[in-house]
Amino acid sequence: MIHKKFGPQARLKRFARDVLVHTPFVSMVLLLVSLWLGFAAAIYLAERGIDGSSIASYANALYWGVAAFSTAGIAEAPVSGGAQLIGGIWLVLGSMLFFGTIVATVTTYFMRPMQRPHRKIIDTIEYNLEQLEQLNIDELDLLKETIDTLIVHVERLKGKRPSG
Repeated sequence: MIHKKFGPQARLKRFARDVLVHTPFVSMVLLLVSLWLGFAAAIYLAERGIDGSSIASYANALYWGVAAFSTAGIAEAPVSGGAQLIGGIWLVLGSMLFFGTIVATVTTYFMRPMQRPHRKIIDTIEYNLEQLEQLNIDELDLLKETIDTLIVHVERLKGKRPSG
């Protein structure tokens, strides 16, 4: 029987926590949303009062800002030269940030253990030591065997070290 804390829900929670805490996901999304709101305001202000413009409200500008850098494409574009320039900058910057956030998050998540594998081992041991009260006898035996193996390995390494 798999203990509840090792089940799929626990792994999903741990994955979500790792992504939120140890990758640039949150800061990149906040930057992307901030820029989207700012560029939408600039597009709206540049298009406000222009005849033939489909961007007649801030809500239209927000929609245009999402549709512009997504693969959905857009049927209508800004009319004024200033709004077209702002929109072009948003298209490039928004696309880079959107796809860059995905790539940076995935890369950081998978590269993290390779950057500090010893820290992951130590974190796992510390986590298990904090959870001693909740471990059943089989889990405690497995933890003991693991620690015994670790001790033997450390002793072997110390024996190979040149004395100085």
